[in-house]
Amino acid sequence: MIDRLTFDLDATCGGARAGVIRTDHGDIQTPIFMPVGTQGTVKAVHQQELKDEVKAQIILGNTYHLYLRPGCDILRQAGGLHRFNAWDRPLLTDSGGFQVFSLAANRKLKEEGVTFRSHIDGSRHLFTPEGVMDIERVIGADIMMVLDECCPGDADYRYAKKSMELTHRWLDRCITHFAETEPLYGHHQALFPIVQGCQYADLRRISAEYIASKEPEGCAIGGLAVGEPTEVMYEMIEVVNAILPKDRPRYLMGVGTPQNLLEAIERGVDMFDCVMPTRNGRNGLLFTAEGTINIKNKKWETCFEPVYKDYTLAYLHHLIRAEEILGLQICSIINLRFYLWLVGEARRHIIDGDYSTWKAEMVARLGRRL
Repeated sequence: MIDRLTFDLDATCGGARAGVIRTDHGDIQTPIFMPVGTQGTVKAVHQQELKDEVKAQIILGNTYHLYLRPGCDILRQAGGLHRFNAWDRPLLTDSGGFQVFSLAANRKLKEEGVTFRSHIDGSRHLFTPEGVMDIERVIGADIMMVLDECCPGDADYRYAKKSMELTHRWLDRCITHFAETEPLYGHHQALFPIVQGCQYADLRRISAEYIASKEPEGCAIGGLAVGEPTEVMYEMIEVVNAILPKDRPRYLMGVGTPQNLLEAIERGVDMFDCVMPTRNGRNGLLFTAEGTINIKNKKWETCFEPVYKDYTLAYLHHLIRAEEILGLQICSIINLRFYLWLVGEARRHIIDGDYSTWKAEMVARLGRRL
């Protein structure tokens, strides 16, 4: 078992970085996109496809959902999520903070933690920083996230500051309890704190400095892509990454479009996750290197050009219009393959030293509707 998650920097190009994160379940080449496996599964895609077709190096699980179903008892009996879902590569778990944030009408924040009602049966639960650490120990992810409050993007300054300060106090409790507990399944688990501060640069600086002072194994940037303008998101990334340690991986949570990924990579982000490729795929929107395709449009009805293996756009149009499950599966794989290809190409161009030129060309192409 490794003593600490490490990050080796292979190359830089401006602010963009190419590196390798080393975990007990394997190495992760960065920049990297993590498919979202909310309930222990990436929707419509089985694990062998994630490995062979998508080329996923790490996937994400959701603490809130896994806590509710199948529950900690089942996960512990199974030997953790790696064994439960037969995924032998790295895993990351979020803390459930964003999911609780999204349940605004059914949750209550206080110093102790956050009380919420299950979206499944309305039962009442409490997440504390200590309790979330215990849950994530049971899940067994290689990378664990601290409990935070995800502040709304349009929050006023006073609320954003109060929220950030609560997140920092929770962080200290997470770190203390994390240090008092041990991994349950014989592999190292790293803990990433989360920078908050909404769209206020001074709060983001304060939060980034506080996180950096904890000397974490990696850092996350939260509370973006939650309603603020895109330009503000990019500005906050720049503010934060000017402060966060350069020798630790930086994870931008819940972002986003292919263009968002490329812009954030240029600003020094290493890791991403988002439901967009799978959710949009299940609704018939495909991401490609030439732009987006709405496969439901009639123009694809007689287009017999292969889009994935021997499957044609016309066949995929038929499957989605007929609401066949295979259509959801193929669209999800196509989009995830593209996202992993995109970050792989970003890595190659960082190493080659022409990232900014390539990025500008790609962003212009990605914005087209085909």
